[in-house]
Amino acid sequence: MPIMRMREIREMSDEERRRRLMELRMELVRIRTMAKAGGAVENPSRIRELRRTIARILTVANEKAKEEKHP
Repeated sequence: MPIMRMREIREMSDEERRRRLMELRMELVRIRTMAKAGGAVENPSRIRELRRTIARILTVANEKAKEEKHP
């Protein structure tokens, strides 16, 4: 799963963003659980990438919410 750019996230609908956010959070939990259990994580940088993508999605969601609140 490649890194999502801000442009791609902004083009998504609210429902798509919510769904994608849930998928990314589930993947992050799975990878963190594997790491905590002592298993070898195949791509350790993936954790950082997931965290940043989640932050990007939340940033866009907050921007949209502020736009709706103050048009």
